[in-house]
Amino acid sequence: MNATPTPRGHAVVIGASLGGLLAARPLSESFERVTLIERDELPAAPDHRRGAPQDHHTHGLLARGRHALDQLFPGFTDELVAASAPLADLQADMHWYFDGRPLAPTRSGLVGVAASRPLIEYVVRSRVAAIPGVTFIDRCPGLDLTTSPDRSAVTGVRLLGGGEGAGERVIEADLVVDASGRGSRSPVRLEQWGYGRPREDRVHIGCTYMTQMYRREPHHLDGRIGTVCSSYPGQPRGGIILAQEHDRFIVTLAGVLGEEAPSDRAGMIAYAETYAAPEFAEVIRTAKPLGEPVQLRYPASVRRRYEDMAAFPEGFLVVADALCSFNPLYGQGITVAALEAVLLTDLLAESRDDLWRRFFRGAAELVDTPWALVLGGDLRHPQVEGARTAQSQSFAEYMTRYWSAAHHDALLGTALLRVTNLLDEPASLLAPDLVDRVTAHC
Repeated sequence: MNATPTPRGHAVVIGASLGGLLAARPLSESFERVTLIERDELPAAPDHRRGAPQDHHTHGLLARGRHALDQLFPGFTDELVAASAPLADLQADMHWYFDGRPLAPTRSGLVGVAASRPLIEYVVRSRVAAIPGVTFIDRCPGLDLTTSPDRSAVTGVRLLGGGEGAGERVIEADLVVDASGRGSRSPVRLEQWGYGRPREDRVHIGCTYMTQMYRREPHHLDGRIGTVCSSYPGQPRGGIILAQEHDRFIVTLAGVLGEEAPSDRAGMIAYAETYAAPEFAEVIRTAKPLGEPVQLRYPASVRRRYEDMAAFPEGFLVVADALCSFNPLYGQGITVAALEAVLLTDLLAESRDDLWRRFFRGAAELVDTPWALVLGGDLRHPQVEGARTAQSQSFAEYMTRYWSAAHHDALLGTALLRVTNLLDEPASLLAPDLVDRVTAHC
């Protein structure tokens, strides 16, 4: 981490889910006190939270995200592994199906750790809680923001209860960070304060998850840690099988454009049998279920363009899913939140001046690539509304040939996984040597 000036002042983070926890890490180096405010009761162990229905479902920790988390919290990966989360090569130890064909397997050097969302959040929360000057207020049923008389700055948070039955009170702050998730009320508040709402980009995909946990046995997937099967034009169904800590598999059957998997065992098997990957039906048919299936609906990816605002209140930031919420099938959310925390570390080490403008511009650059991957993937479905340029259409056609070639050429698969793990830019797939390999197979 970069050296920072002597910590001073007080920062308040709205939301103690992963986005808020990750933001608290750099804030703790610049501010003497950091307070995280959460509506849920925070569990004392890796467990589900009522206000986080997504934590019942598969969460991907991309390679770049794992690197960022190890940067923010040295030893993070080791701690997950010590809690029995599997560590594996992302190409050799997983099967990836694109357009109905698996990537050729090989040792890629891309290392992933497979852990549940509750475990990841618990490890990060424990690390943050151990930082001097950091406190949590949970069970907070509601809050509002306080501002200066002219609305030029956010000055704190008004709590409407929270913790041990506490009544209404105001917590003053030098910086308030909105990490409240995709239901963030910041656009509404900004409009009420006279700033207007940020422009929003939306991609309506109509995604639905049906997720079930199973007991993992050594014979399942021939010992591999998972399988990913993406949807594509003509096949709106996809899914993920991923090993978890404590010898478990999490199986998510997904559908887009209104397609929904059933919740009964026979129906889930029948749904999974429509996949190109036979592993899904096999695991559901042979593994012991743990608990009941859980459904989650995700209507659209939303990107709020705060970087384009001409004015913004001082002492206020918006981060993580409150800034940009991605189609969860791409597994990008945790990684982007971690990268934003690294960015905030660097910015605060330089200065607090003009922080909102510097942060939103830097965050926009971070979001550009994962957002482009979401657009490129979702807009392949002709039913999804969105601008399709001649350039994007040409790249989509090239990628169709690329996926076909990667079924035979493992090096193409490695290059592709480096992009989906946000280590390389999509343009890297147009390198002359890769184009030649694609051409040789198509």
